[in-house]
Amino acid sequence: MPLADGQPFAVPAPLIDPFGRAITYVRVSVTDRCDFRCTYCMSEDMHFLPKADILSLEELERLCTAFIRLGTRRLRLTGGEPLVRRNIMELVRNLGRHVASGALEELTLTTNGSQLSRYADELRAAGVRRINVSLDTLDPARFQAITRWGRLAQVMEGLEAARQAGLAVKINAVALKGINDGELDEMLVWCGRQGFDLTLIEVMPLGDMDGNGGGAVREEQFLSLRDVRADLEKRWTLLDSNHRTGGPARYVTVQETGQRLGFITPLSHNFCESCNRVRVTCTGTLFMCLGQEDAADLRTPLRAETGDGALVQAIRDAITRKPQGHDFIIDRRRGPAVGRHMSVTGG
Repeated sequence: MPLADGQPFAVPAPLIDPFGRAITYVRVSVTDRCDFRCTYCMSEDMHFLPKADILSLEELERLCTAFIRLGTRRLRLTGGEPLVRRNIMELVRNLGRHVASGALEELTLTTNGSQLSRYADELRAAGVRRINVSLDTLDPARFQAITRWGRLAQVMEGLEAARQAGLAVKINAVALKGINDGELDEMLVWCGRQGFDLTLIEVMPLGDMDGNGGGAVREEQFLSLRDVRADLEKRWTLLDSNHRTGGPARYVTVQETGQRLGFITPLSHNFCESCNRVRVTCTGTLFMCLGQEDAADLRTPLRAETGDGALVQAIRDAITRKPQGHDFIIDRRRGPAVGRHMSVTGG
């Protein structure tokens, strides 16, 4: 089986972490920039990285291809907002050729939906078949409050464009106590009508959002999805499902709508035992775990030589340090478990 560049597909030693987990899923941030400023992801006055620190599209393609040669089967492009990156479709098309060749099982995207009306058809043509859209509320005023800069109508236009293009859509909603917890039933109804799956996500203790460590804000926002599921089951029939997408969500089928409902529970139910994922930032920093600070520099070997020997070795060395799990905890006194913003690591 050839790679997209026509070279024979050799099967190297797979990436296996110290706990026997095969690393087959890589999330790659293509930019730290975004046209929204969601309260749980960014501060309103973000300081973005200089251009020289950001990997070029060519470097991102080479990095992704190296992971594919090492057994990556699923590749997800993230941000910031990936579709605000200039000429991003060039990268998507080039990576899509790995899907066409069979070397890559799936190329997906996480987006806020703001640019989908422009890019949905191109994404489909490039080999993307499904996308995740971050959408925490259906109320326009609440949407603007959460995103600070966003317009719900623009996202809805993008979702319709994605549907018309034939992209499968999963809605990702961060459950925020006192903010959107009163409209989860409405979101289930709406997703059922639209034919979208819905995944609820517990707010993660990342980033200094209040200028005083972030712990107070995180504690106030946190909503246990264990409690959410128990409440939803009073009104909905939730049937356990074996459906998996490669990520951390555990799914049920909502009998009344026929759509899936996922739960991502980094705090109330740790999902680390089956983790097959790593994240790469737009600067080429590899984080082996979202909830840990240990990281590996891939930009230096990427830029040091035209061959991939040093890059591959850096990746392999990093995987040997992948921890068993994260240490997420929300504590008002300690502040966030990890000080970096979610947008820095990649969504």
